[in-house]
Parts: sequence; C-alpha cells; structure tokens
Amino acid sequence: MNASIEAHQLEKVRDDFTLGPLDVAIEPGLVTALVGHNGSGKSTLLKSIMSLVKPTSGDIQVLDTNITQSENWKKEIAYLPQDKLGFGPFNGHQLRELIANLYPNWEDELFHRLVHDWNIPLSKKFHSMSPGMQQKLALALTISRGTPIMILDEPSAHIDLTSRHILFDVLSEWMEDGERTLIIATHHIEDIRKLADIIAVMKTGQLIAHEDKDSLAQTYTQYWLTGELPNETLPGEVKRHEQSIITDQPASLEQYLNQHDRSWFKKESLSLEDTLAFMLTI
Repeated sequence: MNASIEAHQLEKVRDDFTLGPLDVAIEPGLVTALVGHNGSGKSTLLKSIMSLVKPTSGDIQVLDTNITQSENWKKEIAYLPQDKLGFGPFNGHQLRELIANLYPNWEDELFHRLVHDWNIPLSKKFHSMSPGMQQKLALALTISRGTPIMILDEPSAHIDLTSRHILFDVLSEWMEDGERTLIIATHHIEDIRKLADIIAVMKTGQLIAHEDKDSLAQTYTQYWLTGELPNETLPGEVKRHEQSIITDQPASLEQYLNQHDRSWFKKESLSLEDTLAFMLTI
C-alpha cells in the first residue's frame, strides 16, 4: 500500500533552527502521533507538508503527487493549525459556508452533530468565543471536510475533559473505514494512548523514532539490582540511579548479570509516558 504522505531528505533551515534532513512515510489506515518538545520541529514539518513553509531542500508527496507540481492535493487534506488566522470576524454559520464550499465531500450531518454535542454557538463571532469554544468550532470545521487525510496540530488544546472524550470517539469513528490517514501533533499523553497507532518522536529538528506504539512502549526496562551497581557500563545501559539500571537491551543485561552471579529483585518496562519523556531528555 502506498504511503499517504512521504518526505524525502526534507530540510528546512531558518535562523538558528534546522529541520532534518529527514525521511518519513505516513501510512494510510493508521493514526500517527507526532511528539516532541516545543521547538522540536513538529509544526514546521506539518506546515511543510501543507506547503505553508517552503523547504530548503528535499521533496514531499501527498497521495503520490509532488506538492510543488499541483495544488489539487489540498482538497484531500483537512488541516487544523494551532493559529486560526482569518477566522476572527466571522461567526460559525459564515465559517461553515465558506469552508464547506471548498470541499466536495463536506459532511454536513457530522458538522451539525459536533455542533450539538459541543454546544457550539454558531451565531457568535469566532473572536468573541472562549479559547475552548474556538477550538471546538475549528475542530468541527476540520473533521467534517470529508477528506482522506487529516492533520490536527494540538487538537485537544483548551478543551475540557468531556469534550475531549467526544473528540476521541469521533476521531476513532472517522478512522473506521481503514483507508483514512490521521496525523496529530500533541503534548497530551492521553491523546497518544487513546488514538495513536504509530508514534513519531521529534527532537531538535530530527526524527529520532518512528514506530508502532506498543513497540515503543517496550523500548526501555528498568532493573533494581541486589547490592551495589557494578562500576562498568552494563549492556544497553542508558541511565543508572542508586540501585537501578535502565537498559534498552534487557536480554543482554540479564545474560550479563547471570554470568556475573548478580541478581535483581525487581524489573519493569517504563510506561509510555516515561519512555517518551526519557527519549526527549537523553
């Protein structure tokens, strides 16, 4: 199956920040969570995909179309940026009319369902809404576009817990046909746990991991050893603290410990949240 989005040797140099060069393929039928600290390059990557930022080098293909050779692909992607520029002076009814006319597969029933579930006041101007209500209206306007690809930059920002659960349900439903592609850039571990199939981890402009969620969650194992820790670096050791060792090679570490008549009294895999935090700090 062809990738929905592919980037080849993508690089963007701007002031003191460099994105890439990186290669990435986003597969259809999966939810990819883009994770990283502020300034890691997540939004730059998404804006490059949307042709809102011109790469310094490399190329991007959306649905097998080079984004520099045509703009037809833009109707195949629903994109929610963090900044909703231009929405301010319009009310919800006006924004719905403007956006629905741009997307041939606009799903009006879904839009009005979200408006109802989130109690969105369509007659109110966007700039007069609270940040949470602005986000819910922007989400309703994005999810309803009927596209095969959707990119959401911090989709759960500003919204309350109940509204977030509604969002999770509708995005899971949106993915049910098995051919759509969803990318979310997020800082919220609950978004990742509930939605993600694949996690792409970015750090200082580089893609340091791109793998399925379950595999990533098994990356590191922590062992608590009996007695003092050996002075030498142990197999796969990435961090030590008092009596504990964190390793990314548990089988090799256990073999070493057995060979040296050392024992451990506890071991456990790092949680997904701790794994991601650890990857972004080492």
